[in-house]
Amino acid sequence: MALPNGSALKKRGKNMAGKAGGYRGGIDAAAVDFLQLLGKAILSGIAVSLALALVALGLATSAQAQTRPDDAKTGTLLFRVGDGAYLPAPKVETEVAIHVTGIVARTRVTQTFHNAGADVVEGLYVFPLPENAAVDRLRLRIGERLIEGQVREKEEARRVYAQARSEGKKAALVEQQRPNLFTNAVANVGPGEFVRVLIEYQQTLSLVDNEYRLRFPLAVTPRYHPAGGTLPEEPKTTQSVAQILEGTATGDLLAETVLHPDYVPAGANGVNPVAIGVVIDFATPLASVTSSYHEAFVDKDSATRTVVYLQKEQEEADRDFELVWSPLAGAAPQAAVFTESRNGTDYSLLMVMPPQPSAAGKAAEAAIPRETVFVIDTSGSMQGTSIQQAKQALATGLSTLAPRDRFNVVEFNSATRPMWPAAMPATADNLRHAQAWVSKLRADGGTEMAGALAFALDGRDTPGYLRQVIFMTDGAVGNEDQLFKLIAQRLGATRLFTVGIGSAPNSHFMTKAAQFGRGTFTYIGDLREVQEKMAGLFARIESPVLKDVSIRWPDGTPVETFPPRVPDLYLGEPIVVAAAHASARGTIVVSGLRGNEPWSVALTPSPSGETTGVGALWARARIASLMDELRLGADEAAIRPAVVKVALEHHLVSRYTSLVAVDVTPTVPAGQARTALVKASAPHGMVAGQLPQTDTESTLQILLGLLALAAAGMVVLVGRFIPAGGAVRVEGAR
Repeated sequence: MALPNGSALKKRGKNMAGKAGGYRGGIDAAAVDFLQLLGKAILSGIAVSLALALVALGLATSAQAQTRPDDAKTGTLLFRVGDGAYLPAPKVETEVAIHVTGIVARTRVTQTFHNAGADVVEGLYVFPLPENAAVDRLRLRIGERLIEGQVREKEEARRVYAQARSEGKKAALVEQQRPNLFTNAVANVGPGEFVRVLIEYQQTLSLVDNEYRLRFPLAVTPRYHPAGGTLPEEPKTTQSVAQILEGTATGDLLAETVLHPDYVPAGANGVNPVAIGVVIDFATPLASVTSSYHEAFVDKDSATRTVVYLQKEQEEADRDFELVWSPLAGAAPQAAVFTESRNGTDYSLLMVMPPQPSAAGKAAEAAIPRETVFVIDTSGSMQGTSIQQAKQALATGLSTLAPRDRFNVVEFNSATRPMWPAAMPATADNLRHAQAWVSKLRADGGTEMAGALAFALDGRDTPGYLRQVIFMTDGAVGNEDQLFKLIAQRLGATRLFTVGIGSAPNSHFMTKAAQFGRGTFTYIGDLREVQEKMAGLFARIESPVLKDVSIRWPDGTPVETFPPRVPDLYLGEPIVVAAAHASARGTIVVSGLRGNEPWSVALTPSPSGETTGVGALWARARIASLMDELRLGADEAAIRPAVVKVALEHHLVSRYTSLVAVDVTPTVPAGQARTALVKASAPHGMVAGQLPQTDTESTLQILLGLLALAAAGMVVLVGRFIPAGGAVRVEGAR
């Protein structure tokens, strides 16, 4: 799949477009003796007070600074200049080139780093990608040399990188921290050199209500790590950044290191600038193409080809980029299949739009009352625009309830606070009470999500009611796997629908939580979208339009599909299934129940319609399915080799495999690498300086430290009024 030229698109866009009163006097001898004794006792404790205060502050600051790689954002680059010392680096320029064919997108991310210093340096940076990205290519360009990366098992890739680094060779190492978050180490960048790191990936696009959505993450909201929370994807380690960069560490790269991004003031110009170009090749004409959150030029090259690029040449990477387009009325495909043959196996990507529900079906489903539990995140990371979006979305949701329905509202931050102990009827009085309750909510504190999920997902069914949980959050948590397991264990007959809030929500958590919750994920990135997005969500979840979906593949050949079982389908959302089988030739039949009536559609792959990358998408889905098994308690000894086998066969980065690229020629003296920190743009709308809180215990440590410091300061002032000779005077008073 050919990719657009990012530089050309960027160039094309540029060409377009009063003193206190008192008294002075003596104090009797008894008072003097008492004050002297008290003063000496207090002064003797100042050192202890200060020491305790500093220790408490140090512990608390350390606790709050324990941000991991997922706390950083696109292009966060570290250059180490000594043990624990980092210096600012030049800005990082990013070019993103995306080519869309049907529902498949191929993306190349090019990040350019310039070493303006006089030392040889090593860089380490963190970047987010879409949660369903199949990362399969790494190239390192230094001057005229282009180095191609290879996928190897993680430990072997680290050894190769560490050896190249020690020998003075240029090298790059890409590792997965989360399915949507990666780290990249770049070794031995010489003085004055420009280094370009090119990473490519494949993904499928989402289709909702006849609109295709392409989202590229440009920022990551800092994550909250609960006290005692388990992080299966980040094994515990006490190793330092220096150990990891020197290749002497074991365990996951930067799994437990202190990596605190230095956020720049809002509105600063030219920080982490990004240029984005998208080419959409669609089989049918498009009715509209819109950039949701950035100003962009849309140029229709032909009836079926559209080019999009950002208007600003130096756009700041502080919010996710989203592109939305829809086919002309009546031109939307109702079914499509994309195929690729590779190493004797046929891979297919199947998409089928569910039918419109019949009038009879709508009436039957509409008669079922709902029990809806609205859960709203009011933690510190939601301060600013995010809490406004969440409260407006919740108010919109409340307005959809009918008198026959039941509901409750739950807020959570450091604690979980339901409005009522259990759901109540949606009477006019109860709804007015709820609207008033919601209007008073404020954002502050930690993100203790488990308690809210446990309360909302009580594992029971409410007879006669369709039970749903609407969960509104930015997903700024680091213990995702723990929460996925909780959802799977407590879901019962409930359906969980997640609503992503803010300019950079944790889409990996939001998407996967909805999957485990047998619901859907809706993203709201702007206040102007709240009404439309929430109305669309409730229109979809009123009832599924297709149940008991099954797929019959050609000739009865064994087929491995993901997801293994197609879930119930809601209005406006398609079936998307990836399959690997011996032969894709023949007719594929998709069937299900539409209300109480059988429904089916048949389609035949075109013999000449192969789409490159379908095999990688199947492999990515297969790896995701295996990791889900691990999250739910499967033995890692059985899961790991299966993941490694698929990842190596399809050249993909995974939890257990990494991409490494090494130049064969040493270019700098061995052992001379020093290592800067590119300031990251805070996610748009986030209150300046507001990072996720840690656990309540660390916050208490901070308060104790501050109180101790304040007490010590007061004692110092009192001490000034107790002369050595015993005479006490109130200075500056009459």
